[in-house]
This record gives sequence, structure tokens and C-alpha cells, in this order.
Amino acid sequence: MRNRHVIIALLVTPVLAVLAWIGVGQLAGEKPAPADPGRAYPLVEQPNCRYASGACDLRNAELELRIILSEGSEPEVTVTSSHSLERVQLALAVGGGNDLPGDLVPAGEGRWEGRLRARPAAGDRLRLVARGAGAFYYGEVATAFARPGDS
Repeated sequence: MRNRHVIIALLVTPVLAVLAWIGVGQLAGEKPAPADPGRAYPLVEQPNCRYASGACDLRNAELELRIILSEGSEPEVTVTSSHSLERVQLALAVGGGNDLPGDLVPAGEGRWEGRLRARPAAGDRLRLVARGAGAFYYGEVATAFARPGDS
């Protein structure tokens, strides 16, 4: 470690690696763009959907939806959105099967409400489709987020 060239190389290499990583991200990285009308975009299930948190969040870039199930044999579903939506549909897939989606009714700014035909059981999934600014957003979540006292 007496050679000054080796010491300088050890100090400069991490800086060059970080600069190269940033440069490649700027040149070849995906550029953010607004949603194109008529296209469909997936919503990603957030971690709170896997636990009995009482709510489930779905996200795609800046659009965030929150699903909340109320108690009862025919639970009420409330979906709140971070952006204005034109239409929201929700279906309960019982045991991996399909159910026809039902429209949710607007209940204020960024809020949609509706009812499910039956209480979700373990293994059931909720399928959601939302339309906003001409683009479609879709997602599927497990019903594990319902509170333990609700089931």
C-alpha cells in the first residue's frame, strides 16, 4: 500500500461507479409519463393487504386506492382514491372462481361505496377495475386484510 496510484484508484473507483450508475439511469431509464387513454395499468398490492390491518392499499405510480370492508354478512366496501375516477367495479372471486363485477356508487370526492353479496372467506380474492382520465387500472387482492373480528 505504498504505491500512490493504487491508493488513488481505491479512492476514485467508488465515485466513478456511482456516477456511472446515475448516468446509465438518466440515459436508459424509463421516463415517467402520464397514463394514456384507453390503456390498462396494473395496481400493485401493498404490504398492508397481507395482514389484518382493516384496509388494503393498491398503487400504481401516483394513483393510490384504499379498500375497506365493513362488518356484516353482506359487507359494505369503501374505496377511496387519491385521484378522481370515472368508474369503479369490484368482484369477489370465491375459491378462485369468477363473479360478475358490480359497480360501486360515488359517495363524495374520491370515495366509492358498494356491497358484496357474501362475506369473504379465507382464500377469496377481490378484483377491482377503476377508470380514470380514460385509462383503466386493475388489481387483485387477498381478503386477509379484513379484521379478525370481522370474519
